[in-house]
Amino acid sequence: MKQTKCLFILLPALILSVTACKKGVADAATAPNEERVAATEATQTHTYIKLFDGGADGYHSFRIPSIVRTNDNTLLAFAEGRMGANKDYGNINVEYKRSTDNGATWSAMMEVVGAGQGTWGNPTSVVDRTTGRIWVFMSWNSATKNQGGTDGYEKINTWGDRKVYYSYSDNDGLTFTTPTDMTSTLLPPGYTWDAMGPGVGIQTTNGTLVIPAIGRNIYSTDHGATWHYQLIPGGTSEGTIVELNDGRLMRNDRATSTTWATAKRRWVSRGTITGSFSTFAPDDVLLDPACEGSIVRYTGAPDRIMVLNSASTETRCKMRVRISYDGGVTWPLSRKIYDWLTDDEAFAQGKGGYSSMVKTADYTIGALIEINENTGDSPNSHRSIEFHKFNLPWMTNGSTEPIP
Repeated sequence: MKQTKCLFILLPALILSVTACKKGVADAATAPNEERVAATEATQTHTYIKLFDGGADGYHSFRIPSIVRTNDNTLLAFAEGRMGANKDYGNINVEYKRSTDNGATWSAMMEVVGAGQGTWGNPTSVVDRTTGRIWVFMSWNSATKNQGGTDGYEKINTWGDRKVYYSYSDNDGLTFTTPTDMTSTLLPPGYTWDAMGPGVGIQTTNGTLVIPAIGRNIYSTDHGATWHYQLIPGGTSEGTIVELNDGRLMRNDRATSTTWATAKRRWVSRGTITGSFSTFAPDDVLLDPACEGSIVRYTGAPDRIMVLNSASTETRCKMRVRISYDGGVTWPLSRKIYDWLTDDEAFAQGKGGYSSMVKTADYTIGALIEINENTGDSPNSHRSIEFHKFNLPWMTNGSTEPIP
C-alpha cells in the first residue's frame, strides 16, 4: 500500500459567485430545520475552481471524474491522470485530492494506483456508510492495447484484456490498498471491452453496495466481503445509478453508437438487484451528445433527484443540471451550469464533458466537470477538471418547486 502524506494547499476558493435575495420555496417538512433553511431559503450560490490542472503536476491531462463524501464528511475527488496525452489509452494513473472543509480547500495530489505503464481508468467510487470503507472500482488494460487497435496499439479483443480491479481505504482516504484483481469474478464470459461506471456507485437503504458497469450491476450485500454481478439489458455504455423512493433502482446511461443513432438521448432502465431491469428506453427530455453524465439523490422527502449532463445532441459544452420530483419520470426545473456564458462562448472555452456529483455536508451539490483547455487543438490539448459548488436556490433560480 502506497503511503502518501496529505499536504493541504489553499486554492482560490471563489472564482465565480452568483447571488440573489433570499426567497422561500416549498418546505421540506421532513428534513431537519437546518437543512431545510440551507436548502430552500439560503442565498443563491455557485462557485468553481480548477481542481485538476492539465499540464501541471506531471500530467498532460485529467479526465473521468468521480467524487464521494466519506463518513467523516471528507470529499474525495478522483480522476484519471493521463501522463503523455489526452487520449483514452497509454500510461494512465488514478489520482485524487481530499477536502475536509466542504471543498473550500484541497490537498495536494495523491494516488490510488500508478503501477506500470498500463491504463488504470474509469474510477468509480462508493462509500459504505456502515463500515466507513471507501471503495474505488477501476478498469485496467496493458500499455500495448486500446479499444480500437488504433495508433499502433493492439486491439482489446479477448476476454481478460480489460480487467476489473478495486482498491479501498479504511482511513478516510489518506491511503488506499494495492488494487485487487476481480476479473475472474466480475467480468462476464465473452466480454472484451469493458468499463466501470465511471463516476460513483451507491449504497441502497438496505445496505447493498452497487457499482454500475457496462451491461451489469456489480453489487455486494455483505459490505464487500463478496462481490457479484447482475446482467441487465444491453444497448448502453457508461452508466449511472440512483435509488428511487419505492426501493427500485434507476440506471441513467450513455447510449451506444447504435442506440444513440435511434435517439440522441440519455437511456433509462428501472429494476431491482434481486429481480430484473426493464429494457432501456430514451428519456425524451434528456438530450445527450453521447457522453457520460451523472446523477445524485439530493433529498428523499421531498423526492429530489438531480441529473447533470451535456444537454445537447451536438456538443459537450452545454452542461445543464436538472431536478426531478417524481423519480426521474419528469425533469421540470433546470439551469445551465455555465449560464454566464453563451453557448458559443462555452464551446470556445471547452466548458463541459464528463461529470460527477455529490451532496456535501453543508447541503450543497459538489460537481466535478471536465473542460478542454484548447478546443482549437483538441487532439493534443490539455484536459482539466473543475470543481463546482452550488445550492438548491441557485438551481431553482426563483422558480417554485412542484412539490406535492
